[in-house]
Amino acid sequence: MTQTTTTPGGADDGALRAEAANFASTLDDLRANIASVLMGKDDVIELTLVTLLAGGHLLIEDVPGVGKTLLARALGASIDGEVRRLQFTPDLLPTDVTGVSVYSPAEGTFTFRPGPVFANVVLADEINRAGPKTQSALLEAMEEQTVTIDGVTRELASPFMVIATQNPIELDGTYPLPEAQRDRFLVRTALGYPARDAELGVLRNHAAGDLVRGLTPVTTAATVARMIRAVTRVRVAESLENYVLDLVAATRAHDSLALGASPRAGLALVRAGRALAALRGRDHVLPDDVKELAEPVLSHRLQLTARARVGEATPQSVVADVVSSTATPVT
Repeated sequence: MTQTTTTPGGADDGALRAEAANFASTLDDLRANIASVLMGKDDVIELTLVTLLAGGHLLIEDVPGVGKTLLARALGASIDGEVRRLQFTPDLLPTDVTGVSVYSPAEGTFTFRPGPVFANVVLADEINRAGPKTQSALLEAMEEQTVTIDGVTRELASPFMVIATQNPIELDGTYPLPEAQRDRFLVRTALGYPARDAELGVLRNHAAGDLVRGLTPVTTAATVARMIRAVTRVRVAESLENYVLDLVAATRAHDSLALGASPRAGLALVRAGRALAALRGRDHVLPDDVKELAEPVLSHRLQLTARARVGEATPQSVVADVVSSTATPVT
């Protein structure tokens, strides 16, 4: 990832190029470290790193036991960051997520006790099992990277990433995520069942114990924060910006959709495109990057019409139709 501008701290171009070279090596190490425990899921690992570099959040919709928790723990261990797991249940309160101020009679003052959201990687397990009020407690944190409690705004860690999981099969006792919250997830994906060879590796390797405990960090949270800032300087051509706008506009006009992509969706697609380009060692985004990311970035933000739901349409098929019918720019 080649940089041609100076940082606010005044680093020169040569220093930035050297930093970019170090980033490329670090990203390769990150990918390999996570893959050593989450076997056969290179595509999901890449999407997770794209989400991390873009400063976004990841929504995983999949059945239990396929490695969702393992992914979050392996990511946190690889960046030497703090990982907090929060099991969402119907009786979970917003303060169980964000934290609470506790009164001390001896001192006559309130002391803030931070909640699980004050971590680098927050695993929100089965997020749709909590009520809307508790789900909304994450909204400010995910968008602003701050939490406001008792009128005091507190900064969260950097990097800060929410990995939320949903079980798409078990619907009893669940609350659908509000559209506003789904829109705050940069990427939605599914792990799926592993291929036979990968599952054989799971049986052999994981039977010996918890492999994540043996992971050695390959970078630090501070380095990841610098990478996130560097990714914002990856170049996006004007033709590609207009291509993203064309894709977003096409969802709003699609016959199968009652709700198309928001302006935040277009911004997310650009951010994810920059992160994917950086992950693959480029300083510029290609049309193929946008095409590849369109489905995981856009599909969870779309709402089908009643007629489309009765038919065979899915948000994923609509995105595929939009991509195939929208002219690709020449860069």
